[in-house]
Amino acid sequence: MSFRLRVLGLLMLVAMAATAATAWLTLRQANRQVQESVTAGRQEVSRITGELRAYGVAHGTWEGLSPTVSRLAEDTGQRIRVATENDVLLADSDALQGRAPRPVSSQPPVLVDPRPLLRIPAGQIPRTSMKLTATAIAQYRAEAAYAACLTRAGAEVTARPDDTGVPRIRTERRPKQCKEPTGEPDPRTAQDLAAIRTCESEQQFITCLQRVFNERVGSAAPPRLEIRLGVRDESPPTLAAAPTVAVAGGVALAAVVGALLLSRAVLRPVRAMTLAAGGLGEGDLGRRVPVSGRDEIAQLGRAFNRMADSIQAGEERQRRLTGDIAHELRTPLANLRGYLEALRDGIVEPTPELLDSLHEEALLQQRIVDDLQDLALAEAGALTYHRARVDLRELLEAAGTAHRAQADAAGVTLRLEAPQPVYVIADADRLRQVVGNLVGNALRATAPGGTVTLALVRSGDLAIIQVRDTGKGIPAEDLPHLFNRFWRADAARGRATGGSGLGLSIARQIVTDHQGTIDVESAVGVGTTFTVALSTARPRADAD
Repeated sequence: MSFRLRVLGLLMLVAMAATAATAWLTLRQANRQVQESVTAGRQEVSRITGELRAYGVAHGTWEGLSPTVSRLAEDTGQRIRVATENDVLLADSDALQGRAPRPVSSQPPVLVDPRPLLRIPAGQIPRTSMKLTATAIAQYRAEAAYAACLTRAGAEVTARPDDTGVPRIRTERRPKQCKEPTGEPDPRTAQDLAAIRTCESEQQFITCLQRVFNERVGSAAPPRLEIRLGVRDESPPTLAAAPTVAVAGGVALAAVVGALLLSRAVLRPVRAMTLAAGGLGEGDLGRRVPVSGRDEIAQLGRAFNRMADSIQAGEERQRRLTGDIAHELRTPLANLRGYLEALRDGIVEPTPELLDSLHEEALLQQRIVDDLQDLALAEAGALTYHRARVDLRELLEAAGTAHRAQADAAGVTLRLEAPQPVYVIADADRLRQVVGNLVGNALRATAPGGTVTLALVRSGDLAIIQVRDTGKGIPAEDLPHLFNRFWRADAARGRATGGSGLGLSIARQIVTDHQGTIDVESAVGVGTTFTVALSTARPRADAD
């Protein structure tokens, strides 16, 4: 079974057990505590809002509200902040208790409207209901003004609603400055009736009467309150800790047991990989890890072994490269040294022919060094490219012109097949280097009387360059090595008839850096075709 599935299965088992136990325990306690808390909270909110509304109904003003707020805060344990809708602070339990006011809770405020609910008996005709509403408006104004006056005078007041819901104020002490309502006509009744008549056409007749009542008594009634309860970021009640700790201990024990089981399946191969990695870092490139199974650990072991193989192969390639460079440079440098010593000792005459030969040999060695430098820069991604819009037909024509003399001297026909311009975004000098290398190789591989063809076609979004020759061809078993450094299809061919063995490696790297591809097809006795594919450039508006 997959290691991932095993880990997932075990973790799911532990998680399900832990979730079930925790859920059972949490639900058992939380349900009870939440029910108690919600019930108590609703009762407290209902009590606070009810008593504050009763105060506003009875007193007709919010003056003298602070003792009531202080008592409610002490009884309920709530922090109470009372303000009008216009945010005029009336009382704050924190300030009343002598402490700095704390930030209020982010919960929305509770609204308290002290205006009474109008009671209109059912079954009455609309005109009667409108008259009752107008009477109730006048009575409420008078009662509210009387209650406010009593409150300011320090008298104790009580309120009891009459049949229409309007509170009737009672008191045992009647200060002289407070005029008790006598039922005299209110000069604003005519305006009240005019406002009430707008409800005749309303479908919600009673609702409209209540709205008009609220609007007409607004100036006499205390303003609506916004009550905020609680403190911002107040810590909620916590559950009992002991059962939770017990469950957590059980989950931890299960996790430990699961970890022990997993360690037996994981730590052994990990330890083996650690030892192998240490040996690899110390230079033991032959170190590998034993692999068995098909799970993720086994896949990691195989990936480690592939990495080790790649490192070992890279080390081998580096050694072979060093040996190839030494081999390529040793003999010609030894020849140069021998001739120079012979010239110095007077054994050989410094003829112009000899000096030209030595100079040519030095140029060949310089070419090898330059090619190695270009290849190292290209493989390191540090080769500089100056990209621009390039016409590949012009580039092939220039390459044909540059190699025309070499082709004529070898008796080879150099032909160009480029019916139309094809544009790419590339470094023209580097592409000329690629094409020049391919053409030079083709000319050297083609016998007199043969043909080398430079072809250019467009295939969709690709520009295809082909260099075809009618030479002797390359065996199929040699094709995979063709782009390797210092590799030559003809092992007997030296630098006099062949290049440094680096040209194709450089060409492949340049084409790759241009996000292109280079491929080769060859048949012995028929010839060889190199194909370079590059992405074409978008046409310009001013293009021919």
